[in-house]
Amino acid sequence: MKVTLSALDTYETSFTPLVVIELAQDVKEETKEWLKNRIIAKKKDGGAQLLFRPLLNKYEKETLENQNLYLVGASNIRLLLGAEALGLVKECNDNTMRAFTYGSRQNFKGFDDNNDDFLTMAECQFIIKHELENLRARDEKMIPGYPQAKLYPGKSLLRRLITSGVVIQVFPLHDNEALKKLEDTWYTRLTLKYQPIDNIRGYFGETIALYFGFLEYFTFALIPMAVIGLPYYVFVWEDYDKYVIFASFNLIWSTVILEVWKRGCATMTYRWGTLVMKRHFEEPRPGFHGVLGINPVTGREEPLYPSYKRQMRIYLVSLPFVCLCLYFSLYVMMIYFDMEDWALGLHENSESEWTSVLLYVPSIIYAIVIEIMNRLYRYAAEFLTSWENHRLESAYQNHLILKVLVFNFLNCFASLFYIAFVLRDMKLLRQSLATLLITSQILNQIVESFLPYWLQKKHGVQVKRKLQALKADIDATLYEQVILEKEMGTYLGTFDDYLELFLQFGYVSLFSCVYPLAAAFAVLNNFTEVNSDALKMCRVFKRPFSEPSANIGVWQLAFETMSVISVVTNCALIGMSPQVNALFPDSKADLILIVVAVEHALLALKFILAFAIPDKPRHIQMKLARLEFESLEALKQQVRETVLNNRYISLANDRKHNSEESLSAFPSALRLSV
Repeated sequence: MKVTLSALDTYETSFTPLVVIELAQDVKEETKEWLKNRIIAKKKDGGAQLLFRPLLNKYEKETLENQNLYLVGASNIRLLLGAEALGLVKECNDNTMRAFTYGSRQNFKGFDDNNDDFLTMAECQFIIKHELENLRARDEKMIPGYPQAKLYPGKSLLRRLITSGVVIQVFPLHDNEALKKLEDTWYTRLTLKYQPIDNIRGYFGETIALYFGFLEYFTFALIPMAVIGLPYYVFVWEDYDKYVIFASFNLIWSTVILEVWKRGCATMTYRWGTLVMKRHFEEPRPGFHGVLGINPVTGREEPLYPSYKRQMRIYLVSLPFVCLCLYFSLYVMMIYFDMEDWALGLHENSESEWTSVLLYVPSIIYAIVIEIMNRLYRYAAEFLTSWENHRLESAYQNHLILKVLVFNFLNCFASLFYIAFVLRDMKLLRQSLATLLITSQILNQIVESFLPYWLQKKHGVQVKRKLQALKADIDATLYEQVILEKEMGTYLGTFDDYLELFLQFGYVSLFSCVYPLAAAFAVLNNFTEVNSDALKMCRVFKRPFSEPSANIGVWQLAFETMSVISVVTNCALIGMSPQVNALFPDSKADLILIVVAVEHALLALKFILAFAIPDKPRHIQMKLARLEFESLEALKQQVRETVLNNRYISLANDRKHNSEESLSAFPSALRLSV
């Protein structure tokens, strides 16, 4: 008899697996049974009311290696109710965007009781993740079988299971058929075309789609800068007054593209429903710890940690450590300049071909050292930020981003600022900028995409060889998929991807008047970056859980800050050029005053442009205003109905009370008359 690993083995397990839970190999049976019961129990009994089964049945465990893997799914009705609980926004038949409700489901575009495609797979997996994370302890004092893993009412069970080592990982499964269709329209055919952003959003969710949308937009926005910069480089114009027009265009360009992006982002996220999606109360992050107490906002029992202790950790430990790392970065930079002097002296003495090549070696070595230091510091920053014990994930991310941005900015750009404003060597600045930009782009492509893809491909071959050695009567399609995906790397979010674009934006905008070819190299890199990042998402990493997003978050502010700094640096570089200095041979003070005045004027122009260009298009503003008006009217109607119901109940109680008094008085009056 052929044994299959299909998701439709029996009636009890007839569901499409969406999420995989991997338990530790030594997990006790009572723990497994308790977890299963909590997942499948009804919501009113404190469960998640989801579908749950082991990957292998008892017959298959005898043939295949038992990995303690479990599949989680949900019925269509359960998913729809979960969408309502999460406040997912969908398009109605009248083309408006409204929060989905199960009672009015027929009013939403594309809904059909006989069709399970109303919710995307990414949304279904997000709902299951939310339900698993909201499984909370009730009267349990500990995880069964693990007395050291303490519980308290309201504690998230999944987070406690992960921190206790009972649950190894929870990840969503790929849909191989949908993934193949997405790949065919995305990156497998190397043609110049727009990305299928809506399809990416349907498969990976809004956060990933916004990153690829921003990457595509930023790449096309760089093309005018690249086209204008090419003549400046080809004709080798050394007169820096000729770069004034190019630098001025760069400053206006950097403002306009960021403002226009906000408008395009608002249009996309309104269409996806996340722009009008209400924010939910943020739960404590998994790593947060403290003394048990009562949260004054929610009234729940949860860990409490004094704010002053966190501030002491930040200012007495984290801040000095960051400053020490910055000092070390500057020390490495000075070593790089010593290497530059050595290479230059060697070239001046011999002036051979190999010494000409040797002039680029210090910059290449320094670029590699910068990448290594950035990655090592990232691990240290994550450890420190976790040790600071932030209660909310948003606070954790903000502190981490601040630490990493400060170090990366100094580490990548300090040498360029030193060359520009201390050494005042424009030829060395151009050479260093080109070497750092190109080397960092090549290293990022290798480390982030091609190396992980090669390792994943190698592991996939090993798994397939093991499966081919099994008995012929085993259909291990689903088993193979789960085993392959569980060994894939975990995608840690868009942080590193945005950071790479942020540094690239700095290379292009900060010193545009010195090396106008930077934009052209950035465009070439980004065209390959789109495909390598797509390959990374589809074939290298596990499928990430979808996360609703309305914008690119704090990165918008980071890019805007970089554009402001670029105004100052470009004005200073033009003011330092020999041609401009020749106009003020006697008074340097006048030159400084004029440069500062021009810089302030350009900054004022930037802020005027930012104010004049609305963040949201007019039609989106009108739709949002309409939704807000309808929400207020619905709230007023709800208040009126509540008041009327309370009055009705009060009058009914009064009448009942009066009738009871009349009935109780009737027998006594009858006795008196007798």
